[in-house]
Amino acid sequence: MGSPISGTVAKIFLQQLEKTHIKHPIDSKHLIFYARYVDDILIIYDSILTSTTNIQHYMDTIHGNIKLNPTHETNDKVNFLDLSITRKPTSLELDIYCKRTVTDNTIIFLSNHPLEHKLLAYRFFIDRMLSLPLIEVQ
Repeated sequence: MGSPISGTVAKIFLQQLEKTHIKHPIDSKHLIFYARYVDDILIIYDSILTSTTNIQHYMDTIHGNIKLNPTHETNDKVNFLDLSITRKPTSLELDIYCKRTVTDNTIIFLSNHPLEHKLLAYRFFIDRMLSLPLIEVQ
């Protein structure tokens, strides 16, 4: 924390852990999907081959200083970063997820902010809307 190189070192460390410890469960099909963004991890697993308890135990034994704090799906739904993922019988449905602390406020156009800042706020919402997959993930 604080050092300009800390992010790079953390990334190298986590990539090595994934290569040595996560590759096998993926190859053996226990984990169907594994994705990480910085320190947030999304795991989809085969409930016939493994369980959340087994995954938790395995992840906790990988390294003594790394602890998995899982958020399990509720009503077939889980939030990951800014996505809301809903499990359907044969597919996954994606939607935008906003934390309760998020407001839909933007910079008032008549305010004394630079025009670039005002336009950027709207451009972000438009880009986010266009980048959301509108089809179901199979």
